[in-house]
Amino acid sequence: MNSRLVRVGTIYLPVKEVEVSARWYKEKLGAEISYIDNTKAILNFADQSFFLVQAPPSESANFKDSDGEERFSITFEVDGIEELQQIYEEFNRKQIKVGKIEDRGHAGRNFIFQDLDDNKFDVWSELSPKYKERLVSKNV
Repeated sequence: MNSRLVRVGTIYLPVKEVEVSARWYKEKLGAEISYIDNTKAILNFADQSFFLVQAPPSESANFKDSDGEERFSITFEVDGIEELQQIYEEFNRKQIKVGKIEDRGHAGRNFIFQDLDDNKFDVWSELSPKYKERLVSKNV
């Protein structure tokens, strides 16, 4: 099936304090801030645009699964176990809240991290095949 949807362009994340959160993403994750005002910020990192939107403290991007466990809605990919280990150690040095590296029974390994507003994100040690192919063709 040929999908006309090509890529996800923007992800919206609820935050309590836009300026504080934008600075956190810049300092901790290397995000580039391309726009900011009192209620929103546009950040660029991980080949993606993220809108930080001011929201009530009770809001987050997380959700509960059928077992009642709070889950993340975004997985970032890195290129291999070694890269996963390096970014895990870097996040620890930067005092980012991280869970342990897990074997979830599929290829690669994962860990979860959280931003200032407790939005949870996953990091996976496997690049998507199409992305890896595109990355390799850019570097040739």
